[in-house]
Amino acid sequence: MKATSYYPVIMTDAVEQTASFYVEHFGFEPLFETDWYVHLQSKESPTVTLAILDGSHETIPQAGRGKVSGLLLNFEVEDVDAVYGRLKSAGLPILLDIRDEDFGQRHFITTDPNGVLIDIIKPIPPSAEFAAMYEASALPT
Repeated sequence: MKATSYYPVIMTDAVEQTASFYVEHFGFEPLFETDWYVHLQSKESPTVTLAILDGSHETIPQAGRGKVSGLLLNFEVEDVDAVYGRLKSAGLPILLDIRDEDFGQRHFITTDPNGVLIDIIKPIPPSAEFAAMYEASALPT
């Protein structure tokens, strides 16, 4: 299968509030908007897209309807410390404070209005132990 696009869809009962959250705090803009679906694109990275969908909409099979749970969105950024400072100042909850991980990340975790975890990451060189687990081309520098 050759995918031409890939994006997560957050199912929620608060479409407008959720879309506004990603627009305000993460630099997305709407490409398509209805009261039941919003398709967002990053203003800075056009290949980064995200959709927000009313989880009770008729296009979702009855067995799959509901709200998102158990989802973690990862955003890799150039300056994780700047994003951390901006989001903390904006009052977003910080569920995991900024820190360096031996496996090769400097990151922190916040959450959206639905409880979706958002991990903001800057790849960093891993410890020697974890570096041995990487495919050479995937090693952060």
